[in-house]
Amino acid sequence: MTETKFPPEKNLPAGYVPPKVWTWEPGNGGAFANINRPIAGATHDKERPVGKHPLQLYSLGTPNGQKVTILLEELLAAGHDGAEYDAWLINIGKGDQFSSGFVEVNPNSKIPALMDHAPKDGGEPIRLFESASIMTYLAEKFGAFLPTETRARAETLNWLFWQMGSAPFLGGGFGHFYTYAPMKIQYAIDRYAMEVKRQMDVLNRHLADNEFMAGKDYTIADMAIWPWYGRLALHGAYDDAGTFLSVDEYEHVQRWTKQLAARPGVKRGAMVNKTSGPLSEQLHERHDASDFDTKTQDKIAAA
Repeated sequence: MTETKFPPEKNLPAGYVPPKVWTWEPGNGGAFANINRPIAGATHDKERPVGKHPLQLYSLGTPNGQKVTILLEELLAAGHDGAEYDAWLINIGKGDQFSSGFVEVNPNSKIPALMDHAPKDGGEPIRLFESASIMTYLAEKFGAFLPTETRARAETLNWLFWQMGSAPFLGGGFGHFYTYAPMKIQYAIDRYAMEVKRQMDVLNRHLADNEFMAGKDYTIADMAIWPWYGRLALHGAYDDAGTFLSVDEYEHVQRWTKQLAARPGVKRGAMVNKTSGPLSEQLHERHDASDFDTKTQDKIAAA
């Protein structure tokens, strides 16, 4: 019997039929396809650099990376000197995430990853991977930006993990098919655009009654959500997909995202390990607070 549910001539590309067994072809999948592969583990030996501070961050200034650097800069702005850190650039386009040193910190080969060389228990260094895990750990270590009261803490974690579960639909779903896929697929773009707009509406309705995500207090939930959804709201994501998604109509998200964007800690954190955008907003590596004044890419280029 001829298969009629998915006639090959209507597939994209036309004539495509999934093989019985999938095989990997390096480079397939469009832009950024080379940052992934179907197996784990290191591809090459490279020692992990270690700087002078107890906290050693290995990252890239993507939204997931910015979540952690914003928290670290906010901790420092709040007077937590123990939050001083070295931020080493992990160039995922060059495969740095597959080095032996990085895989020792994160076996999943994704940024960000953190080593705490001065844990509170005084023992061996602690490795941390997954941004929500890193943020929760740091907030608990320094007693900041994560409420201790039961209900406020629960609400903060609700929204922190909402971001972890929702953002893949924005980045890997909408962003990928709208900007990075090797062809425009209306079905995929429509599907993920609808979901992202639903998520923006979730945020907008919540922020209509709350100054911050967990209520009246600024928390790690705000810091986790802003690099993804705030960037979109400010027309800074996926070739100005904000216009395509009519982001200006979400007035409460706009109020919130502009409020956070004005914070010095957010401004600094968003610059760390960033390799795109205006040169004045790129600090490829951060090893001292003075680096923001002396080592952004515009100053390096002018030297």
